[in-house]
Amino acid sequence: MPLHIIKLVVGCDNIDELVAWHAEADRPWIMHTRMTPKRVDEVLDGGSLYRVMKGQILCRQTILRIDTVGEGQASRCEVTVDPTIVRVAPTPRRPFQGWRYLKHEDVPPDLTEAEAAEMPADLARQLRELGAW
Repeated sequence: MPLHIIKLVVGCDNIDELVAWHAEADRPWIMHTRMTPKRVDEVLDGGSLYRVMKGQILCRQTILRIDTVGEGQASRCEVTVDPTIVRVAPTPRRPFQGWRYLKHEDVPPDLTEAEAAEMPADLARQLRELGAW
């Protein structure tokens, strides 16, 4: 059973901004963080990086690699993800610092392309908050 990672996205409010942000940089999709996960093998066994934007889990990307770069106080973690973004059912999530593990049973369901295209993100968020979707 894969173990997933969840992280707040800082600097963009929606998936389109995230895509545009990475389109400007000609490099792989890498999430930089200070702490390297201790359960790397479980995460690399099919885990995804779930992204929280404006208090909602909105999408995920499959984790391809996890590397620790640097040494000592200067060490950092680089999580390389697949550039394909999979939209998920918007799910409320309170703010937190850094990243957290997300158990497989707690992940929101993926949306089909038709479901993702049908509903604007703000409307989906409001319906979720009301318990109607």
